[in-house]
Amino acid sequence: MGQSTDRQWERQRVPHAGELGWDDSLYEGDGAGGAGGENVTGTTEESSGSFAGNGDDTADGTGGSQRARKGGRRRTGTRPRSRRGKRRILLWVSSALALLLLGTAGAGYLYFRHLDSKLKKEDLTLGDKPMADHKVNSAGQTPLNILLIGSDARDSKENQDLGGAKETFGGLPLADVQMLLHVSADRSNMSVVSMPRDTMLKMPKCTNAETGEVYPASTGDVQTNESLGRGGPGCTVATWYELTGIPIDHFMMIDFAGVVSMADAIGGVPVCVTENIHSRNAEGKGSGLKLKKGESVIQGEQALQWLRTRYGFEDGSDLARTHAQHMYMNSMVRELRKGAKLTDPGKLMSLAEAATDALTVDKGIDGVNKLYGLAEELKKVPTNRITMATMPNVYGTGAQSGRVFPKPGDAEQLFTMVRDDVPLDGKASKRKPPAESKDPAAAPADTGVLVRNGTGSDTRAPTPQRATAVAGLLAGKGYTKAVSDATLDPHERTEVLFPNAELEGDAQAVAKSLGIPVSSVKKSTDVSGVTLVVGADWRTGDTYPKSAAKDEDKTPDTARALNGADAGQCMEVQPGFTW
Repeated sequence: MGQSTDRQWERQRVPHAGELGWDDSLYEGDGAGGAGGENVTGTTEESSGSFAGNGDDTADGTGGSQRARKGGRRRTGTRPRSRRGKRRILLWVSSALALLLLGTAGAGYLYFRHLDSKLKKEDLTLGDKPMADHKVNSAGQTPLNILLIGSDARDSKENQDLGGAKETFGGLPLADVQMLLHVSADRSNMSVVSMPRDTMLKMPKCTNAETGEVYPASTGDVQTNESLGRGGPGCTVATWYELTGIPIDHFMMIDFAGVVSMADAIGGVPVCVTENIHSRNAEGKGSGLKLKKGESVIQGEQALQWLRTRYGFEDGSDLARTHAQHMYMNSMVRELRKGAKLTDPGKLMSLAEAATDALTVDKGIDGVNKLYGLAEELKKVPTNRITMATMPNVYGTGAQSGRVFPKPGDAEQLFTMVRDDVPLDGKASKRKPPAESKDPAAAPADTGVLVRNGTGSDTRAPTPQRATAVAGLLAGKGYTKAVSDATLDPHERTEVLFPNAELEGDAQAVAKSLGIPVSSVKKSTDVSGVTLVVGADWRTGDTYPKSAAKDEDKTPDTARALNGADAGQCMEVQPGFTW
């Protein structure tokens, strides 16, 4: 889905998650869904009307969209959202995962050709930094990484009918859902890592492959979901690679169209809450979800309510909503794996038709046959080896209050595990320690080392003169050619980088001299010699702290890992949202 040249709409700013236009508070106000409204069957103001958009979300702006605008002042540049389109955002990834796990309808060659003609294809990456090769395991196998993207584009009549908010038609899309699906090299396990939509990060340079338009690298932090408007999904891929260093093989982007029919085709997904829940407070905030304590089977509009519920789950945060989405997706996979939900070939073919209508993929997926092949790879993974996780994060402060940043240490540890193909469920054997380089290290006095200060982060200023101090430590150990570099290079963890195999032994020797784990010695094409980046895990002191050498095979608790076979999970209900 290329970005057409006639799209001139520009967003002045991206609002916080809690501001109107981003959050279920947009839909508060008068009408049937106001305070005290009942929703035993899931037909509140936010979910009434048909899926075709002819109920509350009529294109003429009447009904719910009109009421939403009465709810309060909207800040300049804020992009208003329709109620029903917004609620489908979190089903896109579920639908993409369902399509992959289930496989395409088992159809013949001619049907595959028909579906091929409907697939939309774009370049994998629009960044100018080539992605690194995968690490090969002992059997010569490589992992598989697929970035799942949910776009809120209003670029077709179907998407406009579903999404409403006609003032946004033709505007730049947002990547409101981003999940990296990692399948291990031996196909024994799968990890799905979500990045919160409000994550602030540096955007790489991206070039629109169709128009040639260049989007320069950002000088400051930008909200991650804006990457899609910088030339297309290839820029979202480039942004993920810039942050994580994880090579991405394919992307799948899903839009509004076809999502509802795919959700209904599943036929219902079991979910659980710890108390009776009604996601509606006295101010009218909430999705309208109303369920009894314990397990319920939801589909259609109630499924949409579950996926968008913020007020009513745990602490009422967007992160709680993400955890509920993971529960839903795991439950959906279990239902699909049972084989009882989609036994009608006609329904399967309808699902395939809807999916290919709604799907944009990278050019490496040259047809539905390749898509089916990917599905077969994913189906090899048993349900109890599927792990859902969220990028460990912290909230910003001051002007960045309400925004999300990668949590120093924990986020990089999670990314490292995925890069190194370490299962997030902890069931695999421990990795072997990095091998000693066969290339002997040069004498310390003959080894040049560049030391950079990487102690800063998005929320903390760097330790002054840190590179100079550590260069002095190296000099005291015989590395008289060690020099400090004035470049600030924020790193969550201390690393010793080297550009080629000839310098690997030298880099390992530098690490050992300072007590830095050999696992922190890494090859990088971004350096021209041995380079020590002193990270945020070593801000002070003359000795590398032992506490910084974390168990790199353990998933951080802050990732909230959830196993795909765990059917006993229940969402905690927020006080004040019970009935």
